[in-house]
Amino acid sequence: MSIFDDAKIDCHAHIFDPVHYPYGEDSFYKPAGQELGTPAQFLHVLDAYGVGHALLVQPNSGYDRDNRCMLGAIAASRGRLKGVAVVANDCSRSELEDLKAGGIVGIAFNAALFGVAHYADSGPLLERLAELGLFAQIQVQENQLVEFAPLLEAGGARLLFDHCGRPDMAAGLGQAGFQALLAFGRRGNAHVKLSGYVKFSQQAYPFEDTWPYVQALVEAFGSGGCIWGSDWPFLRAPSRVDYGPLLKLMERLLPGPAERRAVLWDNPRSLFGFDQASPLT
Repeated sequence: MSIFDDAKIDCHAHIFDPVHYPYGEDSFYKPAGQELGTPAQFLHVLDAYGVGHALLVQPNSGYDRDNRCMLGAIAASRGRLKGVAVVANDCSRSELEDLKAGGIVGIAFNAALFGVAHYADSGPLLERLAELGLFAQIQVQENQLVEFAPLLEAGGARLLFDHCGRPDMAAGLGQAGFQALLAFGRRGNAHVKLSGYVKFSQQAYPFEDTWPYVQALVEAFGSGGCIWGSDWPFLRAPSRVDYGPLLKLMERLLPGPAERRAVLWDNPRSLFGFDQASPLT
């Protein structure tokens, strides 16, 4: 059976709809042209590739802490979409409760963009996430996780790591940041997204230099600790990326049907509370 026939949940995608939700005037980057992706366009993509549900991630580009575009898409999706929001480090419990009621399952911590020091005061936020059962979604690169790990562990929130930890390809599997990520996997207290290869690969599709890292993550986290995401609509990608080839790459990296079912469907359905059945069936 082809991966296009498999039940699937896309666990990393963004929505950009500046016509209905204008970007902030002070945004450091304003997606345009082929980078735009409205809720309707994204649902067409999901339908075309047989993807039942998706987890939207609030982009720092364009919107940052203005989550209205994503929340609107979630509200209109009838349970097909959920999301990860961006908030201030001092976000209150009541604000988080409102976001959770609107289909938000986690909060993004983008150290790869802002640096680890930006989150030095986020310990209370992590504790509030733990109390509410929300994920802390972490995007780091290279060796940032070494410095970030103590704060994340002390906060007690469920952890979800973006884009394979974005390792430095030149530093090898033994680099400290990637080893720290593998340690989270072996302890069984985190999940990782097998996604975002174009963000750290030094090669064109199919990003063969990333394969040893993906294999190491699957071994450390187990198939039960991994999920998949497309990163649609591929913001600021240095080379062309397409949805279908990304799915075919996962078919190659996860050739076993049971393993693929866990990563593409069972894990995210359970983690994020999606309906048992796919809307496509």
